[in-house]
Amino acid sequence: MKKKITATIILTGWLFLVTIIMMLIVSFSLEIFFICWLIGIVVIAELIDTKSVHVGYVKYVYLQIAVGIVVLGVIAIQKVLEIFAS
Repeated sequence: MKKKITATIILTGWLFLVTIIMMLIVSFSLEIFFICWLIGIVVIAELIDTKSVHVGYVKYVYLQIAVGIVVLGVIAIQKVLEIFAS
């Protein structure tokens, strides 16, 4: 349970830091925020993944990562289509 709380605190701190930086440069983009969230959750998943002990919530973290990668693909396709349209 301690790893779960630590991971939540670290991810929240990471997203808060990203939000502060985006506010300071006055350029808040939902796509960049999402990509930073995905980077943070992948790093946390690698840190909490243990080979000898399987925690139940790790499969949900991997599910979030899979959904995040699909959404990242959709964002990338939209950006490519915007480039081709102009």
